[in-house]
Amino acid sequence: QGQLVESGGGLVQAGDSMRLSCAASGRTFSGYAMGWFRQAPGKEREFVAAISWSAGSTYYSEFVKGRFTISRDTAKNTVYLQMNSLNSEDTAVYYCAATPFTRVTMIPRDYRYWGQGTQVTVSS
Repeated sequence: QGQLVESGGGLVQAGDSMRLSCAASGRTFSGYAMGWFRQAPGKEREFVAAISWSAGSTYYSEFVKGRFTISRDTAKNTVYLQMNSLNSEDTAVYYCAATPFTRVTMIPRDYRYWGQGTQVTVSS
């Protein structure tokens, strides 16, 4: 069984930066594209960013484009989300997910494995 574990969340102030990590274990995720999603209280889960298996393709939601950067280290089975210029609207639980598709996708049902989530709170 594959497992994804997020880390790096916490409380920051508006304008600060934060990096989330997602460590994959339990099976090989070779060939899997990876994504980050988030869910704020009272809202549906929304797509944040995705990266292809080769890391040659990335895709971002309009809300984070230019501020967030997704990357991966296949040797370490880890995916990262660098978040800059954070604001209060970025407050949410952030989830890492893996899809057997090699291409990037923003559709939640395309993802087979999900982490437990890590809380990010941005104070204004």
